[in-house]
Amino acid sequence: MPAPRRKPRAKSRPREFHVVIERDEAGYYVASVPELPGCHTQAKSLDKLMLRIREAIDLCLEVRGSRGLSEFVGVQRIAVA
Repeated sequence: MPAPRRKPRAKSRPREFHVVIERDEAGYYVASVPELPGCHTQAKSLDKLMLRIREAIDLCLEVRGSRGLSEFVGVQRIAVA
């Protein structure tokens, strides 16, 4: 008896996240993901930072799954005298 045919796995659409990038007083770039509280990393270069934040996002999603995701609304700039 032939083995049953498996359905091909549907490719999941990549999830997109907003990444906030700042530069600290020591010159490091710091990235955080508002939708994933506690998901952040740092690096000396932007290229390295982007690699690290992808890894951090993967790890955060692995640990928490979809629970605890926040909705990113936006960033506003406000002038204060």
